[in-house]
Formats: sequence, C-alpha cells, structure tokens
Amino acid sequence: MRIGLTAQMHGRRDQGRPPPSWEFLRELALTAEKVGFDSFVFEDALLYRTDDLTEGCWEAVSVAGALAAVTERIEIGPSVFNAPYRSPAMLAKIAATLDEIAGGRLMFGLGAGNAFDSDYEAFGFSLDHRYSRFEEAIQIIHPLLKEGKVDFEGKHYFARRSELHPRGPRAGGPPINIAAGSPKMTRLTARYADAWNWWNMGIEGSLDALRPTVKELERACEEEGRDPATLRRTVDVYSFDTDGSSGEDQAMTGSAETFAEAVLSYRELGFDEVRVDLYPKNVAAVEWFAPVVELVHEG
Repeated sequence: MRIGLTAQMHGRRDQGRPPPSWEFLRELALTAEKVGFDSFVFEDALLYRTDDLTEGCWEAVSVAGALAAVTERIEIGPSVFNAPYRSPAMLAKIAATLDEIAGGRLMFGLGAGNAFDSDYEAFGFSLDHRYSRFEEAIQIIHPLLKEGKVDFEGKHYFARRSELHPRGPRAGGPPINIAAGSPKMTRLTARYADAWNWWNMGIEGSLDALRPTVKELERACEEEGRDPATLRRTVDVYSFDTDGSSGEDQAMTGSAETFAEAVLSYRELGFDEVRVDLYPKNVAAVEWFAPVVELVHEG
C-alpha cells in the first residue's frame, strides 16, 4: 500500500499562524522523500477568511514546479487542483509541463472547487454552476491529456481546435485523479478518471463515514460499464498527532504500529493510497513517521 504526506501552505505573518517558507516546504518534501513516503501533496487555495481572521496561501502551481525540480523520486502535486482557478485547456498545459519537470511524477488531482467562497470573490473567479463548469472542464482536459487535442464549445468554456504540444514524458499525460463526493461527481469520475480521491477524519470508526460514498462510486462505475477495480482510490486523512500537540479531539494518537494499522485499514474499502496529515507541522514529525511508512509498505 502507498502512503503520502499532506502539507499546508497557508498562514499570515502578522497574526495567527505564519505561512510556511519555501525553505521549509522544500525541506519537508525532501525529508518525506528520504523517509520513504510515496507522495507529497498540498492545498490549492488562495484565501481563507472568517469573521476573525484572513489567511492567504502560496500559489500551488509555482510550488509544484519548484518541488518537482528539487526532488527525485517522490510524486508531487496539489492534492486537488481547484479547477475554477484556471481555464481547462490551460490546466491541461500546466499538468503536462509540471509532469515534464517532475519526470513523470506529477499527481494530477482535480476537483470542482472548495467550500470557501471568499477566495473566488477576492481573485475574480465565478462562483455559479460549479458542477456544470467542471463537467465542461473535464471534457476539455481529458482529451487534451489523453489524445493531445480537442475541439469543444460549451456554455462556460471553449477550446477550439486546441492541441497540446509538447506532451510531456507520459504519452497519455499524468493520470487524472478526480475528487468526488456527490453522485453527479462520482459519475464523472467513473467516466473520465484514472483514480478517485476523497478525504476522511482519522478517528476510530471513521471508515463507516466513507462507506456510502464508496458504494456510490462503485454504483457509478457499474452504470458507466466500468469495472470499479480499474479506478485507483486515494484518501487524505486528517489528522495523525505524533506527540499530542494538536489539541484536536478528532486527531489520532498512538504508536507507530497503531498509526500503520489505521492506514492499512483503508484497504477494506479498496483504497491503495492514504495521504496523512501530521502534527506537529514540522520535519521532526515526518522523521518520526518513518517506521509507520515502513510498516505500511510491508502491509
């Protein structure tokens, strides 16, 4: 089984939690690679705003390219690219370019958008028709990556006689991993994706929360005439607390063996990769997780 590490890229220098520096993100990714993690993923967001605090986030494409250039083995990419931030054809171009920099190691997660409206309004992106926009976007992105060309005219997006050159190191482009929780999104996943991604809390018994969504995904595959076993499954799990510092009731605590058992339990629902969120948010926690990674790989 594969195991990945998730990293956060948001914060604010003058109040609250400071954002991670580039030097820190680089060290974190290199440590994850050294420890044996299979992937290193991070958020694609711009702004988090509450009544009390506004925090920003580093831009994910820039960070992905930089991390791809300084690592050698580990797979790199946002956990989910926020599709509304970029035109579909441009996002396919970005994916091919990042995969070239990474030597075929880009993890191309893709989603219809997050639940935070403040960043869309602040950076000039449309909030309406999020599903129908994504439905059109994937009809542009999929053929561009898989076949290198598309001719599409929709209500929200168009790509007229678009061609993708150069193609990058993989003939069919990086595998498309769609984040989907609703019935409509799982059907698009079954139709277009190479993999499916979702998230979960790491508390005991949390697999039960995922079962309905997994069943919906399998039902969508059957309706699309697809064997569910042909769709890889990845999950981002929050959170694993290595020293009791998180202060979160839902964070998991325990030994390396306890954590490894928790990760491996996701095999029951067909997941082949778990990306873990760690506390504390530092290199020492990643190094502490080395025996967990080894136990997960041993199965």
